[in-house]
Amino acid sequence: MTLEITDATFEEVVLKSDKPVLVDFWAAWCGPCRMLIPIVEDLSKEFEGRAVVGKVDIVANQEFAAKYGVRNIPTVLIFKEGKVAEKQVGVAPKKTYATKLEGLL
Repeated sequence: MTLEITDATFEEVVLKSDKPVLVDFWAAWCGPCRMLIPIVEDLSKEFEGRAVVGKVDIVANQEFAAKYGVRNIPTVLIFKEGKVAEKQVGVAPKKTYATKLEGLL
């Protein structure tokens, strides 16, 4: 199951993580975001124990979406050591995200 990240947990879960963290910024009303859900869930299983995979609902949690300039959704940011290391705007194949995560392990 993909981790739900909120504004309250973002710093602890994402910025202080000792593992790479993939964050999917999404909204329930966004069609392309819904297409990304199974991909993100697959990645969370595939990288379990090696990376953190989560999602931020930008309707309920706007602070970090604004801080990182998320203007279009879905936007996937991959953090390493508290900094954005990779960015993908729009839906991409699972392999795109997996390759980016692998490169940061």
